[in-house]
Amino acid sequence: MKKIDTLVEDIYALFTDASSLDKDNLKLAARQLSKAMTDHVVNRLLESTQPKRKSTLRMSQVGKPLRQLWYSLKDYPVYEKPLPHNQIKFLYGNILEELLLFLARAAGHTVTEEQKKVELSGVSGHKDCRIDGVTVDVKSASSYAFKKFENNTVGQDDPFGYISQLSGYAQAEGDTEAAFLAIEKQNGKIALSPLHELEFDDVSERIKKINIALESDIPPERCYADVPEGKTGNRKLSIGCSYCPYKFYCWKDINDGRGLRTFRYANGPRFFTRIVKQPNVEEIPSGMVNEN
Repeated sequence: MKKIDTLVEDIYALFTDASSLDKDNLKLAARQLSKAMTDHVVNRLLESTQPKRKSTLRMSQVGKPLRQLWYSLKDYPVYEKPLPHNQIKFLYGNILEELLLFLARAAGHTVTEEQKKVELSGVSGHKDCRIDGVTVDVKSASSYAFKKFENNTVGQDDPFGYISQLSGYAQAEGDTEAAFLAIEKQNGKIALSPLHELEFDDVSERIKKINIALESDIPPERCYADVPEGKTGNRKLSIGCSYCPYKFYCWKDINDGRGLRTFRYANGPRFFTRIVKQPNVEEIPSGMVNEN
């Protein structure tokens, strides 16, 4: 029985020496891959036709910034709708994650408990799987984000709350170890990033904090401070805020009550909290911004 420690090298070996492949196992894994990919494509295309459900806290959300969660779980509508090309990007992220599980099976590793429902402190979620007995969260990542998995430094820079999410799955299962299995979207590199019990977040305590915040009609303090924009004296949203769908609510009091001012740069919109020097690019009227 294989151990998860050799997972990455065993997957890579599939493409250099296929002599030991179990063809029956490979065909079974391929059928599972085909069904999973079909389900992802169909569900993504039908997503816009589904009625919106009242928001409830899920395990995948517990690590997100508290103020962002407050707006989300209070069902504030979002200004920005996902663009079609971003929906496709999310879809092929799902497909790459399914491909990783296929390759793990093909390499002779044991993949079980896919999308198993777990619960901790009244919050439920569906973990990705267990590989060789270890709870695993599968991620597709950009080249920049992949380095954190490759170098096992996710906990040092975790704006999306991945550590809390995986900790919650592991704690709900009574596990003392877990791991991220990540694939780089651009180059196909794979990394296994282990997470041990001493590195787990206290997710039960985090859930208590979220529930206390939700009892108030006033949102918690802002998740991130704004940052200087060069040497102009202007200030703009940090990266963490700029991708938040609730930023226009969150910062509605700045710019003398005008709220965020948005300007169209070549690399995407920038959201300003203070204007000292007028940017020499087009300003996007409030309410017309779609998505980064």
